[in-house]
Amino acid sequence: MPRQSLLVDSPLRARHAVVPRPGLAGAAGARATAAQVMQVLPRVMDAMRLAMRAQLDGPLTVPQFRCLNFIDLHPGSSLSAVAAFLGVTPATASSMVDRLVRAGHLQTLAHAGDRRRSALHLCASGQAVLEQIRRQTCDDLARALAGRSPAELDSLAQGLLVLEAAFAPAVATPNVATAVAAAPATAGPDPTPVPAAEDLPTP
Repeated sequence: MPRQSLLVDSPLRARHAVVPRPGLAGAAGARATAAQVMQVLPRVMDAMRLAMRAQLDGPLTVPQFRCLNFIDLHPGSSLSAVAAFLGVTPATASSMVDRLVRAGHLQTLAHAGDRRRSALHLCASGQAVLEQIRRQTCDDLARALAGRSPAELDSLAQGLLVLEAAFAPAVATPNVATAVAAAPATAGPDPTPVPAAEDLPTP
């Protein structure tokens, strides 16, 4: 029996549709568009998270997936950067990384600039697990978009290019940021918030 698409069949699709707004110039147009982005993107993120959760019943937990995805996007990340991203204590992040190393998904190498620090990198096994999750989530997204017209899909693609250009400079890297390294950590388990950029599968 084929796997059911959580994006196509999710009750999220039954929510009220966004009403297009007439073109506005300047700050008013930017604010109206920002309001639409705030209304729509959380729904897409929720649906993507549901799809990812359905695929994480076996090899990985959601926090472990987020950890691997972050390290894949930022190879050589430190343990403190992973802890800050996940919002957990360094001890919790260290335990998670140790489990992923024992599972053969991660490897720790000496940091090029400071041998007292470890740099985290994916192994082939971890990369394969990520690729499988990304591929299946992309398939779910494709099924959700299959009923759109070519013009609508082209319009969506153009809009995503605008978002990418607007927000790409704001993406933080683990080597920048004392702010990232100093972000407050929580002692509890990962609450799985609305996904950040590092949470979203990349094709």
